[in-house]
Order: sequence, then structure tokens, then C-alpha cells
Amino acid sequence: METRKYTILLLLFVMCFATVKAQEKAPQATWIWYPGDYEIWLSNKMQARRTERGAFLPPLWRYYSPYALVTFRKEFTLPAEDEISIFTEGQFKLQIDGKQQHGSSQKVTIPAGKHSIVIKVYNQERVPAVFIQGDHLVTDESWKVTFEDKEWIDETGKASDQSGTNWEAVGTWNFNTPDDLPSAFRLATTPQYAKEVTPVGEGELVDFGKETFGYIRFHGLKGEGNVNVYYGESEEEALDSAFCETLDYLSFDGRQETEYTIENSKAFRYVQVQHDPGVSYDSVSMLYEYLPVEYRGEWNSSDELLNEIWDVSAYTMHLNTREFFLDGIKRDRWIWSGDAYQSYLMNYYLFFDNASVRRTLLALRGKEPVSSHMNTIMDYSFYWFVGIYDYYLYSGDEAFIKNFYPRMVSMMDFCLERRNENGMMEGLPGDWIFIDWADGLSKQGEVSFEQMLLARSLEAMAVSAEIAGDQEGHEKYQKLADEMKAKLFEVFWSEDRQAIMHQRVDGKVLDNVTRYANMFGIFFDYFSNDQKQSVKQSVLLNDNVQKITTPYMRFYELEALCAMGEQEFVLDEIRDYWGGMLDLGATSFWEKYDPGESGAEHLAMYGRPYGKSLCHAWGASPIYLFGKYYLGVKPLSAGYETYEISPVLGGLEWMEGKVPTPDGDISVYCSTKEIKVSADHGQGILKFKSKSKPKTDHGQIKALGNDEYELVIAAGKEYMVKYKAVK
Repeated sequence: METRKYTILLLLFVMCFATVKAQEKAPQATWIWYPGDYEIWLSNKMQARRTERGAFLPPLWRYYSPYALVTFRKEFTLPAEDEISIFTEGQFKLQIDGKQQHGSSQKVTIPAGKHSIVIKVYNQERVPAVFIQGDHLVTDESWKVTFEDKEWIDETGKASDQSGTNWEAVGTWNFNTPDDLPSAFRLATTPQYAKEVTPVGEGELVDFGKETFGYIRFHGLKGEGNVNVYYGESEEEALDSAFCETLDYLSFDGRQETEYTIENSKAFRYVQVQHDPGVSYDSVSMLYEYLPVEYRGEWNSSDELLNEIWDVSAYTMHLNTREFFLDGIKRDRWIWSGDAYQSYLMNYYLFFDNASVRRTLLALRGKEPVSSHMNTIMDYSFYWFVGIYDYYLYSGDEAFIKNFYPRMVSMMDFCLERRNENGMMEGLPGDWIFIDWADGLSKQGEVSFEQMLLARSLEAMAVSAEIAGDQEGHEKYQKLADEMKAKLFEVFWSEDRQAIMHQRVDGKVLDNVTRYANMFGIFFDYFSNDQKQSVKQSVLLNDNVQKITTPYMRFYELEALCAMGEQEFVLDEIRDYWGGMLDLGATSFWEKYDPGESGAEHLAMYGRPYGKSLCHAWGASPIYLFGKYYLGVKPLSAGYETYEISPVLGGLEWMEGKVPTPDGDISVYCSTKEIKVSADHGQGILKFKSKSKPKTDHGQIKALGNDEYELVIAAGKEYMVKYKAVK
């Protein structure tokens, strides 16, 4: 009996060992391509979907194309003979150990030992890509690729296997089976149904209850004639068939459809359907289209309005997180660098989806040569540089910067070449100086805001150069950044106004103060402490300085105020501004909100009655503000290896939430008497103020003076601090 038991245990051990070995023999394969090419191809397709009242409306900037012929390479050692299966998007040529493999077999056997494999893939219509699966050899991130393989063949017919070209790390995403073709990628869909249907004329108005995005579906459709579909983010827009931004005209020839889905997805809450007498249908529903990302960030507090604002912000962000981070889902559906930069920051406190950040950065950059600013906008080029540095800080992904640093260099070269004789950025023909949508905002001459963004971009370049191993570049960019910052204050800082002036035109600094450079200078930490206090009073809290009406720049204005300790003031602003949109029935946050407008004025923009986007990514900024400046969580070193938690209630009785990191979450609860924190990874510092001597159940609290304390936070432990909050 005992022998039988041991025999069974031995068999189980052998089976488990065999399973483990089988798993070791089957590493995960994935589709690979030239880095950035898939992102460019996919963004081209996505951005070409924009229409206005059925008319095609392409982007304003240059389109790039993927390389039609690319070469993949890998050197490897097999512990045993391996049969590999080869799948490509396009025609391919295969070389193993420098010898061309004839025929087009998808299966090749390679003997044990050290080998090299080179595979060229050609595809003019889609992105050349390859998927190889063997027991040992698979396509993964370890492969290299080039678009110009300068190989040669010797007199014996053997290929040189030397290109003289730079080999780069391949691009990947999450296409992990042979049938999961990159070119066939589609966003996920799920059915959703109308909340209310109201008769309108010879048709009906369908209300889906909130802002949404997807494909309209007809059920039980039959007959012959025309069906007109008018979409609206508002009821007014859907009912205005003459001026609604998007529509579909359909024609049917008498066929019967159990389910008919309109081909193109659109943004809407309301849909007006009008049809000829010869056409009928049973009902209208939709397929909601979305990117399946996980809500990892959380927020809850003693203020239900703020909780609702967080929820609607998260939904707004999700709607605009698609193949890439979009500006808005109704109108542009394009990738704008300034909009995307804010989406990256909100993403780090909501989804922490690094793949979406990388895709968007690569799509924006395009390919060589650089012939214009990103989206043709000067400031948007600079947001791209700063976005890459922030991505590194939050994710710790050095490989991305190392791989794409050359594209950063050529983009910065383009920017630096466009400086004027004073070494400053000034608009040239073809340059769009955007800054913000603001009535009467002058963008002539040398604008201080642009110089500040250039300085920050040069700092980002200096850090990136060091990561990429370019020490000479690091010193060069740091020197340029220091010079730009010095020049910025030398020219634009006014002792009289205690602020950075807006612009210099024809050598003269104009008597004009705006909020833009001043608020960026605070959270860029370019001001001294005294200057920060002066700017707060003379600019940020000064109603005589032109107010900001876009959520886009309110994002930065409120961040600057939070950085100055004005969390209670900022919460009142959020309640008033974002709460004002909710009072008007918003189910997602808008491109622009002006409390002084009324009625249909809230829907108009760009000279069109419904031109305003009622679901704009930059409207979701409370996600970032709540996570960074109330829960108080931010990385101090790349990838949250070290981090800070500095909770600030801002007048709340309590708040709680989670902030996602690359390796888990940071959880925070804070009331006026108690703080609880825990983290899955890294080492943190909890900083807080207390009127009385605080106590903790773990670690040792260090007194810093002036009612300030700190506590070291180790991974895997929950810390509870008893304290008395300082108001």
C-alpha cells in the first residue's frame, strides 16, 4: 500500500515536471513589425474616419506611410531540433545561417545549436509583420528589424548577413496568435439599448441615456426606400437635421434584415431616425465600441458631487481612449499632441495603460524627415517631448526612450532650427501658435509660454540623452535648457508686475500679463518660493487677468494652485466648473464651458451651432488632480521605485482611493483623524501635517518641524497613522 502511494506521488511529480517543461518549451510568440509603423498605419486609418455631415474630412497635417519592405533578424541557440511555423502579413524571404530557404513553406525545421535567422517581409497595403512559433524559437521583443538591409552576396552565393544599417528593437502590441492579425484589429463592441424613444414627425428620437460611441443597429428592417439618421450629443443637435454635425443617409432595395448595422461608428446620445413610408423596422439599438482597459484608479470622498465628477471624468476619459488617445469622439477624432499630453497624465491615475501612451506618442511622431511641428502647432511639439519624459517617470520604461531617442533628436533639431536671431521660438509661416482657445489672445512675436515649453522640452531631452547613453547630447541639451530658462526670466520677468509678461514684439516687451507661462512656471518649479507666492497673488488669484474658460487650460491652472497648497480653493472651483456642466445635464465633460453662456450657446463653437465637443478628453482632468494633489501620490523616481504620498483633504471630511503603478497599486485613506496607506511595490514617503504628535502602528514617524511629519512606507504593509489634521 505504501509502495503504491509513493508510485502515485512519483507519477504526479513526473506529470507536473513534464507540464513545466512543456511550458518552458512553448514561450509566447507575438506579431512583430518595424517600430512605430503599425501605430502610423493604424492612426492613418482612424483619423481618416472623420466626417462632417457625410463629407470626408482628413487631418490638417502630413500623413506618413509604413515601410513596404522590412528585414527581421535574430541570433539564437536551440537546445534541441525545433520545427517553426511562419506566418506573415505579406510576402516573405527566409534566410537561415545566411542561406536562402527556397519555396514558401510555413514550416521549417532547424537543428539544435547556434543559428541566425533573417526574414524579409513585403507588404505595400498593410504593415509588414511576422509571427513565428516553435518550441524554442518565437517572435518576441528580442528580435531586431531594419528598413534598409544593405546585404551583399559573395562569389559562393552566401549572403553577407551584414547590413551596415542600424538594427532597431521590433514593435509589438498584444497580437499573440497566428490568426490575430494586426491588420484586422478592431475595438471591442457590446450591445446597448435605448432608454427612451419619442415620436418625431414621420420618425422617432432615440435617447440612449448618456453620451456614447458606436454603431446604430436596426432590428426587423424591411421594405424599400431611404432612411436618414441624424446624430446628436444633445437633443437639439439630433433634431436639427440641417445643422447636426454627423449623419447617415441609407437606401434599401426591398430586402429584409433581421439586424442591420450602420458601417461607421459615431458619437452621440440622441439619434433622430426618419424613413420613407416604404421602409419599416421594429426597433433601434447600438453596438457600443470601446478599448477594453481596466479602471485601476479609484476615488471616493465625503462629497457626493466630487464623487460624481470623478465618475463622469473617468467615463469621459474612457470614451476618448480608443486606438489612441483622442481629443473628442464626435468631431475631430484625431490625435492632437496637446490633448494627448493631458490624457497621458490622466491615464497614469486611471488606467495606467502604457501601451496606449506608446502608441499615441509614436503615431504623433511619424517618420523622417521632419517638415512641420506636430499637428502644425509649435506648443504641441513641445508637449510631445515632455510627454516622453513623464512616461519614463511613471512607467520606468527605459527601453522605449533608448529605441526612439534618435527620433527625439531629429524632432528637436527641427525645433531648434526654427529659433529666431534671439535664440527664441517665434511663429514662422506654417506654424500654428495655439496656447488656448481664448478671445483676443495675442500670439505675435516671442511668446513667453512657448519659450517655457522649449526649456522644459530641452530638460526632457537631457534626461533622455542620458538614458540613451548619449553623454555629449545630455550636456548639450542641459546647457541649452539652462540658457533658455535664464533668457526667459531675463526678458519676461517683471518686478513691477511680479509676473512673467506674455510676449515681446519687435524687441519690446508688451504690457500684457496672461496666466499661461505663470502657472506652468509654478509646477515646472522654475520660480523661487517668493516668486511663486507673488505669482499666485498677482496672476492666479487676480480676476483682472483674463480668465480661462477651457477645461484644457483649467487643468494647468488648477494644478498650479494645488502645487501652491490651495486645495480647498480648487475643490470649490471644481464643484463650480465641472458641477456647472453636470447641472446642465452633461453626462461627459465638454471641450469648453463658459458659465456666462446660456441655452444653445453652450452647444456652439467654431461658428457652428453644434461645433462644440460635449465629450472631450481634456475635460477629465479631475482624475489627475484628485490622484496627485488630494490623495497626494506621485513618483519620485522612475517606475515608482520611490514615491511620495502627501494627502490633502482640502476641506473634505474624508477621502479614499487607489493610484495604479507599474507593479500594483498605492491605496490611501485619509480623514481628519486617521491616515491609512499601503503599496504593492517600491519605497514611499508619507508626508503630512498634524497639530498633535502622531502615532503609527508600523515604522517610526519623523518630525520635520512646523507641524510636518514623514513616515517611510515599505511594500506589502498597511500603515495606520493617528493624527490631528491641520486646516
